[in-house]
Amino acid sequence: MRYYRAAFSFAPILCVKSIFMLAISFFSQPEIADVSNDLTKVLSNGYFCREPTHLLLMKRYCLIFLQMAFSCLIFAQAIPEQLKSIPYKSQVGALNMPHEIAPVTAPFPMQQFKRPVFPSRTLSITSTGAKRNKMSTKAIQSAIDRLNKQGGGTAVVPKGIWRTGRISLKSNVNLHLEQGAELHFSSEIEDYRPAVFTRNEGIELMSLGACIYANGQTNIAVTGKGKLVGPGEGSVRKQVMEVDVIENVVPWDKPVSERVYEGYNGEFIFLPMFISPINCKDVFIEGVSLENTAFWNIVPVYCDGVIIRGVTVNSVGIPRGDGIDVESSRNVLIEYCTLASGDDCFTIKAGRSKDGLRVNKPTENVVIRYSLAQKGHGGITCGSETAGMIRNLYVHDCVFDETGVGIRFKTRRNRGGGGENIFYERIRMNLENTAFNWDMLGSAMHMGELASRFPLREVNELTPAFRNISIKDIIVERSSQFIKINSIPESPLSNVTLENISVCSDKLITINDAENILIKNVSVQSKDPEIRLDASRGVVFDKMTVEVQNLK
Repeated sequence: MRYYRAAFSFAPILCVKSIFMLAISFFSQPEIADVSNDLTKVLSNGYFCREPTHLLLMKRYCLIFLQMAFSCLIFAQAIPEQLKSIPYKSQVGALNMPHEIAPVTAPFPMQQFKRPVFPSRTLSITSTGAKRNKMSTKAIQSAIDRLNKQGGGTAVVPKGIWRTGRISLKSNVNLHLEQGAELHFSSEIEDYRPAVFTRNEGIELMSLGACIYANGQTNIAVTGKGKLVGPGEGSVRKQVMEVDVIENVVPWDKPVSERVYEGYNGEFIFLPMFISPINCKDVFIEGVSLENTAFWNIVPVYCDGVIIRGVTVNSVGIPRGDGIDVESSRNVLIEYCTLASGDDCFTIKAGRSKDGLRVNKPTENVVIRYSLAQKGHGGITCGSETAGMIRNLYVHDCVFDETGVGIRFKTRRNRGGGGENIFYERIRMNLENTAFNWDMLGSAMHMGELASRFPLREVNELTPAFRNISIKDIIVERSSQFIKINSIPESPLSNVTLENISVCSDKLITINDAENILIKNVSVQSKDPEIRLDASRGVVFDKMTVEVQNLK
């Protein structure tokens, strides 16, 4: 019945009643009584192969529709009223973006956002020498630089295919891609030199930076209905650092200016992100499509005042192909985006381990709304880079469709920081894996003995902690497990509320090393009735109902 309920949820009650009244007239006759009592028997006895009359066929088809309608009615009545306002995927994402930015409301103080204003002057990249299907890096950069020196304006990329290396945005300039315009970025490392200051997986260094890069700029934008296409096969992808996890490769106590990785003589580089402004203020990204990234797609780092809206990302099949990563930035609005990612879709990060603690910049005051995650490891993920703290995050009115995990938290024993004051509301999820997952220990492959729960380690500055998390008004149409918490024994997950949730899952709940967990007003359909709790306290189940499905 689970699939019927997912497919027909919230059908109009009047429609159900109409089917019911129609069925009464058919099933009132004696010769169909056995059919109405046992549909399975009817089908197994092969009644449909006995040259039935036209009337009998109509009656039997009506019975099938009636059973489906009753399933719909039962599910619709079971959904609390407050869940009926949760959007469907047809109501969110890039195709639904309005022109104006609606006011932002959040459970913490949050600034309001407005569309940026640029000087009226425009300059086509063809005016500075760009030619279709030819490498035009210098011409495109010249258009941006000229507008910047003149006080700002819009650099226009006309319809057609244009090839380029790294582009650097400048203050008061909008890089606008007209519909039908495609910027194809080089596959060769030489087109991204010299190395620039960047942050890669939470650690500062000097490398390729990003395909579209900016450092220390104000009032910058990438807009339009055009497409950005990432590097193909070439030295960029071949010389990627893969020898170890990054904190074991980049010395944290070495000056950043000396952490240079430019790829000379076949040496490894750190992959360029797609769009990544760093140390910038008032960043606006709207409407563009991104595909075939080499690494993370849109990554504001150390930025203040960021709007990302109406973008479409496709990086399915690309390792580490995150959709949008907010990295140690503040006052961020993400809305009406559609992400299909090779890794996590929406991701919140704040630096890694000792280098992240040295920088000590949080990600805070972030709102994500009206967006669609299609494919990806996680719909929304906090971590695993958490050193500077993640706080004041509000995700609402979103749909995660066929992602792996729905709401995901990641950190590790040596990452530092953590997260607090995190809120999720009105989210619909159709998932391959767990609905709500806290993965705080990681795997032995990457973390070695630190991935083991025991023995307990001494709490120090690198011990992360997550606390004060509110999750409410959620529909989980499909998942492998409802809740999975694997926290750090010496730093338990604390103060989490899951409220007003309707769930279909294969398994129920596993909680290791947590305290003060409230699960309230929850309805679960599950194949497995088992709930496992270990080394946890203050776990409260308030008005939780579980319907165990018959597997026979």
